[in-house]
Amino acid sequence: MASFPWFRLIGPTLFLTMGTSVYLRSRKARLAEERLYAETIARGVELPPFERTGLWERGYLASIGLACFYLLIFRLISLVPPFVYDHKGGAILMSVSFLFLAPFMAGFITISQGIKKQPWSVKEWITAPWIPIWLTILLALSAAWEGIICVIFIVIPAMLFSSLGGVTAGLLHRYFHRQASRQTMYCLAALPLLLAIVETHLHQPLQTRTVDTSVIIHASASTVWRNIERVPAIAPSELRRSWANTIGFPRPIEATLSHEGIGGIRNASFERGLNFTETITDWVPNQRITFTIQADTAAIPATTLDEHVTVGGRFFDVLTGEYDLHPLPDGDTLLHLSSRERLSTDFNAYAALWSDAVMHDMQSNILHVVQHRCETAP
Repeated sequence: MASFPWFRLIGPTLFLTMGTSVYLRSRKARLAEERLYAETIARGVELPPFERTGLWERGYLASIGLACFYLLIFRLISLVPPFVYDHKGGAILMSVSFLFLAPFMAGFITISQGIKKQPWSVKEWITAPWIPIWLTILLALSAAWEGIICVIFIVIPAMLFSSLGGVTAGLLHRYFHRQASRQTMYCLAALPLLLAIVETHLHQPLQTRTVDTSVIIHASASTVWRNIERVPAIAPSELRRSWANTIGFPRPIEATLSHEGIGGIRNASFERGLNFTETITDWVPNQRITFTIQADTAAIPATTLDEHVTVGGRFFDVLTGEYDLHPLPDGDTLLHLSSRERLSTDFNAYAALWSDAVMHDMQSNILHVVQHRCETAP
């Protein structure tokens, strides 16, 4: 059994220590100010009504700190057994509870605790809950818990649902004059945590999707065929600018072929140790190549892809690929590249938006290389 990565607790420990220190110092200063005011009044000195000013008095620091602490609870749970051993910390962070309910509760906590001292505006209901979201995201990045890929995946629903939570708390206070009691708040906050733990033991719904990309190449089908059955080493200058590569997905390097025909093995290599074994299942020269895809998941370094989006992992995989060549009347060739992928998350509809976009971008980049090579071939 692998040893527990205790070093990953350093970041949240420092964060919680600093937060506790700020809270205690602020609370001490506030109590001293109130005590001095009370003593002055007791001596018979007339003073204007005591008014609190500043961020603390408006409830920002306390409410935002509490919301950050709540979000960190999810991250800390994912770092301890059984999650870190059974699912590499990924399952609980890829749950509906973490992605949607936890931000909602963080927003609810931010506003419901803040407005106890002074009413906040509707704009603050919407935007203030973003602060704990971004603080925890920055902490996750600085502690190397998450990469850019996962942050981009998380941030949109997190900001949206945190605002919904904030607006809900604000409306309850303004129109129903209701505030959640401490006991009610504890119960509401515990619900996403409990649901997240339950979700890790459920089988996620399986969805299979196909992503198609195509390009017209000013070259004959035979020329195109020679450039797809094997792909010699790709120079960085041959690749176009790709947003998928920018956020952390590895760039393609080359594709070798053991032998021509059905049963041949293509080894597709990408940067940072990402490799795919592609077994030919259909081979029609100058017309079509079809192959199954098997990611060498065990050999992928932990720094290559976030554990939640690893190809061949629990949540995502690429199953098959296919090149189709269609000669055109003017001598050009229409080249199709399609891939079939598996999604296994509790929110496949949202995950599919990103997986389809990433696959389309990466396939377009590969077709760009093939097109350039075919059209510049002597």
